[in-house]
Order: sequence, then C-alpha cells, then structure tokens
Amino acid sequence: MKKTALTMILATSLLSGPAFADDLSASQKIPRLDHVYLIMMENHAYQQIIGSPNAPFINQMAESANLATNYFAVGHPSLTNYLEAVGGSNFGVTSDNFPNWHNGPADPSLITPLSGSGMDTATPANIAPFNTEIASSPYAAQTIADQLVAANKSWKTYQENLPAIGADNVNYSDGIFSNLSSVNQSAVQKLYAVKHNPFVYFDNIQRNADPMHGLNNVVGFDGTNGLYADLRAGMVPAFAFIAPNQCHDMHGAGGGSSLCTSDSTVVQMGDAMVQTLVKAIKSAESWKRGKNAIIVVWDENDFSTSPNQVVMLVDTNYGVSGVQSNKPYSHFSLLKTMEAGFGLPCLNHACDNNVQVMSDLFGGTDQR
Repeated sequence: MKKTALTMILATSLLSGPAFADDLSASQKIPRLDHVYLIMMENHAYQQIIGSPNAPFINQMAESANLATNYFAVGHPSLTNYLEAVGGSNFGVTSDNFPNWHNGPADPSLITPLSGSGMDTATPANIAPFNTEIASSPYAAQTIADQLVAANKSWKTYQENLPAIGADNVNYSDGIFSNLSSVNQSAVQKLYAVKHNPFVYFDNIQRNADPMHGLNNVVGFDGTNGLYADLRAGMVPAFAFIAPNQCHDMHGAGGGSSLCTSDSTVVQMGDAMVQTLVKAIKSAESWKRGKNAIIVVWDENDFSTSPNQVVMLVDTNYGVSGVQSNKPYSHFSLLKTMEAGFGLPCLNHACDNNVQVMSDLFGGTDQR
C-alpha cells in the first residue's frame, strides 16, 4: 500500500471506523466502559508472580477478580511492549532509548518523535506471543489516547516520581532531580523512566499544542493534578495509564536502597503498590458510578523464559468475577478490548485477525 493512500485511510479511521478491519462486532462483546485504570508492572513472568509468597495481594486478586492464564507480552524490551499496549505497534522501535525531544539534532541513539505512518519492525517468533512471528506491517502513529480525544473522551498517564517541572525533556528522575538538573547525574536514581511513558514518544504529545492532548496529560502520583488528587476530587479521566516507579513496578533500580535491587523485595514492594493503587481507586466515588475496570498487567517477562507469558488481571465494578481464561491473549488483545469498551475502532496490530477481544474477562455478553 502506498504511503499516501495509507495516510488518507488512517486519518479518517479515528472517526469513521477501524484502521484495517471491520471490528464492529467486537464492540458488542463487552459493556461500554466509563473508566479504565491500566496499571503497568515490569519484567516478571507469569510463573514468577502467580503463586509467589512475595505477592500475596496480587495472588488474592487473581482469585477474586479475573485472571488471564494464557496472556503474552509482545517481544522485548520494555518500551516496545508499552507502545504495543497503547498503540498496537512497535512503530519500528526496538530499544529502550530516550526520545529525540522535539526533533533535536540528529542522533541515531535517540528515537525520533513518532508521527504519520510507516512500517513497523517484525517480531521474531522466539519472543512473539504463541511463538508465531509478527510480520512487519503498516502503522498509523496513533495511540488509544488519540482515539479518545477524537471521540471527546479524556485520558491521562500517571507516572510516579515524575518531577514537578513535568515530563518535557525528562528522561529519568528521582522525583526531584532529573537529567535536566545541575547535579552529579550518577547520583540521580532513575525511579521515573521515560521508557515507561509511551505517550511522550509521539510528536503531537511533545508539541503540546492541545491543552487536552499533550504534555499536560502527563502527571505524577502526587500534587494537585496527580493521581491521588484526581481520585479524591472525582476528576479521573476515561482512560488512566498508571506507571509506578522502577522500585514499585517490580523492575528494580540501582543507586538507592538495596531493597530496590533484590528481586524478592522488589516483588514485595510491587505487590504493596498494586494494593495501594487498587484500594485508592476503589475508595473513589468515581469507581461507584458507571462501568469501570482496573487492569494490572506486566509489560514482559525477565528474558529468562520463552514464550513471553505474563500476568494480566481484570477487576470490574460490574459483571462476573473469579474467571480464569485460558484463551490466547496478548497486549494487542488488551488494546482491542479497551477500544471496544470505549466504542473505538481498532488500531494497527489490534486489528489482526487472530487478536481476540477479552469478553470473558470483562463480563461480556457472550460470557457462558
């Protein structure tokens, strides 16, 4: 398909229909959702979490809520999985490198802000879901955030330890000091990591031209516009992408407490953070109104096992609970399901014929 024709198709897809496939039936399979809280955790395989004594809350949640027992990340490393979960493509990105903010001087080690359309990079079978290669395909440089704004719905990403100055040009931070600070950079613990903030890799977000769809949508956990303040005020967006810091998401980070470098304590801290977040969300008045879902998912495993199976949990304020689904799902399924819940068309690989909507886990009409 010629690039000009692809661009025309994709430019109209947000408002008129799916990007590459007719997916109207998918939106009928789960209830229309009012709020989705997506909590992204890090670098642990399914077998390292389910049954782990270091993750009691998550394992309790796996019993009381809904658990995907056959869910897979899409390749490695982290950033590619984050992009695939919110945009259905790796957009040609196969590293965790920093963005080339605002199209600065050419630097092959930095990732050029994503825009327009192009061809993504194939994912080899040994790291792809179900050990099946994902071929290179055309992409639209869009995410579910773009779709939501086009549909007059709101979104935010909440990034723990984002500094008070905001996300612009920030590649890492301990919450106060960052790569922009005039301090010894080796002393700055990288708690906030831009590789866990997929939205800022897109040109339209970096340009920040729209106050409702730009860097203003990237906030921390604390502060007047942060996650906890929004929950207390009942000002939560339709879609909340929540990224704990690298000590609290089970990734681990050096340069600080030794507790953040030991796997057993990192898992314990991650479990405590999930409990804190779930409790805060469920305590908010917004949780009681409409149909809402909390999703807890891991971006990828720790490279130690193949295939790349990870945990994906769904807790809703409606419908069924205690479901354990063995259907084959991936980050593309997650994106397609969230899109269906918001009445949006599919994007990029979420439109692939083998990608299913997770209707059993979200209490869909075809349940039982």
